[in-house]
This record gives sequence, structure tokens and C-alpha cells, in this order.
Amino acid sequence: VQLQASGGGLVQAGGSLRLSCAASGRTFNRDAMSWFRQAPGKEREWVAVISWNGANTYYADSVKGRFAIARDNAKSTVYLQMNSLKPEDTAVYYCAAAPRTYGLPRSPSEYRYWGQGTLVTVSS
Repeated sequence: VQLQASGGGLVQAGGSLRLSCAASGRTFNRDAMSWFRQAPGKEREWVAVISWNGANTYYADSVKGRFAIARDNAKSTVYLQMNSLKPEDTAVYYCAAAPRTYGLPRSPSEYRYWGQGTLVTVSS
């Protein structure tokens, strides 16, 4: 069972990045999926969640209107489109799966599978 996150990098403030999270080893089509992030010296922070079928999404206030989460169950992949990036968005971003969850969980304790993280650095 593996979640492979990719797409991070260095970008200037105001720029955009798209993160991807590819799942393998089991079927994630019935899982809620989230992105979390952790900045240096800070606790892990929930960013966005998408329901198992993609019909519902929810965002942290800090990214609402700038980030968009989406999924393609046929490809077992979840995406995070990040626009209008700010230096405070700098963090390691993690994708996570909550097995057979039909709600929109936001607590890390509700997620069983985690990706390895991808670093996003936003310069001012």
C-alpha cells in the first residue's frame, strides 16, 4: 500500500503548482482523501479534503479560494492545484487516505495511509 506524492518545488509568490498523489496497492475509490502540510517548527496542518466520489470538498480557511482538490478514481490519483501561492504556504505537503470513509474528516488520526511528502517552497 503506497501513496506517492509529487509536484513540489520552488515557486515565486503569486505562482502556481499542482501536486499529485498516486495510490497503489489497494483500491482507494471508497476513501476520503486529504492533503496536509507541515512547515518547519510547526505542527501538521490539514489543508483540504475530498469525498470518495469527488462530489464534496472542504478547505482550510487559509487556502480557501486559492487551492483546489480533485481526484481521478480511474487513475487512483488525487490532485491539489495551488494558485496565488504565498511564502506562508511553504511546507512539506502530504496526501493521506481515510479508508472506506464517506464523510470529510480533517483530523490526522482518521487517516490510515500517508504519502512520503513533497516540499513546496514559495519565495517572496
